[in-house]
Amino acid sequence: MIDFTPNEEQKALQDLARKFSQKEIAPVALAYDKEPVFPEEIIKKAHAAGLLNLTCPKEYGGQGFGLVTSSLITEEMNVACVAISGMLGINSLACGPILIGGTEEQKRRFLLPLNQAGKTASFGLTEREAGSDAGGLKTRAKLEGDHYVLNGQKCFITNASYAALYTIFATIDPSQGTKGICGFIVPRESSGLSIGKVEDKMGQRALNVAEVNLENVIVPRENLLGKEGKGFKIAMETLDEGRVNIATCGVGLARAAFEAARDYAKKRVQFGKPIGTFQALNFMLADMAAAVDSARLLTWLAGSMADQGKRFSREAAQAKFYATDVAMRVTTDAVQIYGGYGYTKEYAVEKYMRDAKLMQIYEGTNQVNRIVAGGALMRG
Repeated sequence: MIDFTPNEEQKALQDLARKFSQKEIAPVALAYDKEPVFPEEIIKKAHAAGLLNLTCPKEYGGQGFGLVTSSLITEEMNVACVAISGMLGINSLACGPILIGGTEEQKRRFLLPLNQAGKTASFGLTEREAGSDAGGLKTRAKLEGDHYVLNGQKCFITNASYAALYTIFATIDPSQGTKGICGFIVPRESSGLSIGKVEDKMGQRALNVAEVNLENVIVPRENLLGKEGKGFKIAMETLDEGRVNIATCGVGLARAAFEAARDYAKKRVQFGKPIGTFQALNFMLADMAAAVDSARLLTWLAGSMADQGKRFSREAAQAKFYATDVAMRVTTDAVQIYGGYGYTKEYAVEKYMRDAKLMQIYEGTNQVNRIVAGGALMRG
């Protein structure tokens, strides 16, 4: 028998996340959207509450949760604000390469102090000419004795301005394609590492996104993740888990928009009765609710497969593109239900709509995720 009911521990964690996000995040979400600053105090409080580093094992300073439990928590946080919650959850992506490809010594040396201190990290894969085609990155890594020298530039890097640690991907030989890519652990204080342009974004404005410049950055040989040429595989495995997380974020945002639209449709009266009782809007709300529920179930499926140690690349890609497409559609419909008010900054639904668009782009565009899912289907 299949049971979708969270256990008592999961319910308690879900309740903790809901109360935290509604107290600490929701009241300031619009203010952070207007004047984006690093949510330092919120991160400190989340760390104290045990709401950071959800999937990192306890021995490295994390909470040690599986992806399903993490999704229950993350959804609640993203109902309040996907941008601030993104800054809280970035370590799950940024530290993923270390968990996947790192040695025991690397995990303890880098993850334990980072997580214990409540600091944040960044995942450095994307470049100006290597977005969807991550295998075409140009950042170079040259081995010189007991260290590598990194030169290049990363762009659209979440949390770049504030990270204490970066997982950077570079190639030792561009002619080898993906087989030349390596992953490196690069501390913030590394000489030659600097932050470039900070992006001024349409939505998710509290989510810091910036360039990372690498100019003759010295990286000790012991900071190489896995073996030379294994970086691309490490990055792709990291993105599988990251896509489940982004799918969950999409579910949380879509749920926030649906609940706002439903509540508004109950109290907004036209022609003598609530607008939600008119069939045109009632059917919209029914479709919105069904879309949110189905996106959640698809996300839980991918998370459950990961927790069982099964291969879940296709399911993660499906969950990501479906849930984030749902977020875009539901937030757009929420604005429509609010009518003219929905297009003003007086209400949160216009922010929801702006925030949703980015979800269809990062962690692999939804077109790329369809390629991943479709390719898996053809391989059987």
